[in-house]
Amino acid sequence: MRIPIVHVDAFTSQVFRGNPAGVCRLESWLDDATLQSIAAENNLSETAFLVGGRGEYEIRWMTPATEVDLCGHATLASAFVLFAEAEKGRNEVVFRSKSGELRVRREGDLLSLDFPSRPPQPTTASGDLLEGLGRPPREVWAARDYMAVYDSEDEVRGLAPDFARLARLDRFAVTVTAPGAQVDFVSRFFAPGQGLPEDPVTGSSHCTLVPYWSRRLGKKRLHALQVSPRGGELFCEDRADRVTIAGRAVRYLQGTIEL
Repeated sequence: MRIPIVHVDAFTSQVFRGNPAGVCRLESWLDDATLQSIAAENNLSETAFLVGGRGEYEIRWMTPATEVDLCGHATLASAFVLFAEAEKGRNEVVFRSKSGELRVRREGDLLSLDFPSRPPQPTTASGDLLEGLGRPPREVWAARDYMAVYDSEDEVRGLAPDFARLARLDRFAVTVTAPGAQVDFVSRFFAPGQGLPEDPVTGSSHCTLVPYWSRRLGKKRLHALQVSPRGGELFCEDRADRVTIAGRAVRYLQGTIEL
C-alpha cells in the first residue's frame, strides 16, 4: 500500500516555524491501529487523515499517542494541500469531523478556519496545575482545556513547566495566555498527557482564547501570537457561537508512505 504524505508548516510563511503537520489522503479508511501507527511514526504534533473529494472530506487527527477531537493547524495544513492539488479551482473546502462541520476558505494568502466557539468558565486551580506551571497565574478558566491567564507576555514566555505534573491533569491540556506586547494576546499550549509536551501553534485552543479575549478587550477581531520556540501567527474573529482562525502555511516536504 502506498499513501501520499505532505508535511506542512502551518500558521507561518516560513519553513521550520509554525506547527508541522502531516497530511495523508486515503482512498478509504484504514483501521484505527494503522492510522495511529502512522501518526506515531511521523512523530509530528498531529497527522491529518482525509477521505473524500469534490470539496468535501471526512477528517481525523492523531498525535503520536492518541486521536484528538479538534485540531486547527492540521486542518489548515489539509486545506493548504487540497487547494494546491485536488481542489485548485475552489476557494472553500468542507471537512466533517468529530467536532462537526468545519469550513476553510482561501482568502488571498490566508486560509480561514470556521471553528466552533468554546468559551471558558472560571474554575479552581488544582495543585498539579499550579505546581506544573511553576508560576501562579492571575486567573484560571476551563473549557476542554485549562486556561491560565497571566499579566504579561514575558511571564508566558518565561514559563518552564514540569511536564510530569501537567500530565496528571484531569483535562486534555492547559493553555497559558497574557496580553501581548505587540499583538492583542499571546499563548502557549501544553499537553504532555497526550504526547505533546508543548504544541508549537494550536488552532483548537483559540476556540477558547478568542471568546475570552474578545470579551475582555471589547473587540471582535484579534491578532495573536503563539510564543512557543517555533512561534506562529493567527488572525482571529469572535462570531458568537463560531470563531474564525486564519493563518498561512508552507510546504516542507512530500513523499509516499509504504506499508
